[in-house]
Amino acid sequence: MKQSTAAPPGDWWVYMLRCADGSLYTGVTTDVLRRWQEHNDGPRGARYTRARRPVALVMCVAVPGRAAAGRLEVRLKALSRVRKEKLIQAVTGVSVANPPGNCLTASTSELENPE
Repeated sequence: MKQSTAAPPGDWWVYMLRCADGSLYTGVTTDVLRRWQEHNDGPRGARYTRARRPVALVMCVAVPGRAAAGRLEVRLKALSRVRKEKLIQAVTGVSVANPPGNCLTASTSELENPE
């Protein structure tokens, strides 16, 4: 797996953040590091994360195109907390938050049936 924070042209990222209260937030972006900073520092962070700062990046996956990223985001948001934690561990290989900006790319086929 390759580490990066900016998607190649046309690629999008689906990411998960762990909030200060332990909850998980899922979103999409073309630049994970910029978006993580917005969630932590700026007024452009999601309303949900603004009340739960600081947030830590726990997972991100490169997806080819905005439509595919949106579909994956919806699927991930529908998972139970336990299944999200298992997915984070499966994709990243760790069960704790990654340092900011540490992204892993994985094919979406690895995420077809997250269990």
